[in-house]
Amino acid sequence: MEIFKWLNDQLLRMDWLSALVRLLVEDVFGLDMASRLGGSLHFFIYDVIKIFILLSVLIFAISWVQSYFPPERTRRILGGMRGFKANLTGALLGTVTPFCSCSSIPLFIGFTSSGLPLAVTFSFLISSPLVDLASMILLASIFNWSIALAYVAVGIVLAVLGGTLIGRARMEEYVEAFVTQHRVLDLPQEQLSLRDRLSYAREQVAEIIRKVWLYILIGVGIGAAIHNWIPEDLITALIGRDNWWSVPLAALVGVPMYADIFGTLPIAEALVAKGVGLGTVLAFMMAVTALSLPSLIMLRKVVKPRLLALFFTIVVAGIMLIGYLFNTFAHLLI
Repeated sequence: MEIFKWLNDQLLRMDWLSALVRLLVEDVFGLDMASRLGGSLHFFIYDVIKIFILLSVLIFAISWVQSYFPPERTRRILGGMRGFKANLTGALLGTVTPFCSCSSIPLFIGFTSSGLPLAVTFSFLISSPLVDLASMILLASIFNWSIALAYVAVGIVLAVLGGTLIGRARMEEYVEAFVTQHRVLDLPQEQLSLRDRLSYAREQVAEIIRKVWLYILIGVGIGAAIHNWIPEDLITALIGRDNWWSVPLAALVGVPMYADIFGTLPIAEALVAKGVGLGTVLAFMMAVTALSLPSLIMLRKVVKPRLLALFFTIVVAGIMLIGYLFNTFAHLLI
């Protein structure tokens, strides 16, 4: 256990990096870590470097795995499944696709147009931006493994249940016609060489970093401000763990925003440190990543308002329920 804790602290939490940044702030910049400016600068530099290191390594590894599962092969695997097994597989597939909510929609269109059931495609659509292996590792680096694994578990449950409910509503007629009429060619899987897979993984790292770097900087900046500049009493008065309205408020505030989980994690870290309930923070993170306004606008081009409203209602209700559950049982995870 001691070895595991040491590995976790050095490889995920990167305590060595925190110590180096402390030396930079105190010895080079001449700032007191106990001051607001010194503390904010340490938070910003440390979190930015840590997130980019972890993100690059994890996306490379995940992309390597993905190179063995192109869309055509994935579609063939899912096409032979039905019921709970198909929904669970669709949700699990989302955990190995490190996409934001907007990036998941083209794959959703491809799966739907190929004839996969709505239950499966919506399970994928919910899971893909919400839960992935990279977010689990980053959550563990900020909080702990119990919280990270619990977050992944409830995210997958929400994806499976959400997809199941949408499937049972039998709303295929509310998918736009161009999606169902689009023909998908059944192309043979390309045989990739080792060099091809390495190149693909590097390209994925570069592409995703290019998409998320600004949101990470903004998220870490907001987190640093919350952590060191906004009074704890003010935050707890608005969204403290004792306020019943904190979870729905956090979820509704998160919907208009557009970011991915990598940009929201530093904010979550700062809010928890200020006394905000873990469930409230996770509800905010889930709303931002799964129900961002741009992704809802894009999804409206694919499905009709009635199906979009059902999707939104199911996911919001699920996020709020998860928030209340984490607030109630957080003491078992921390």
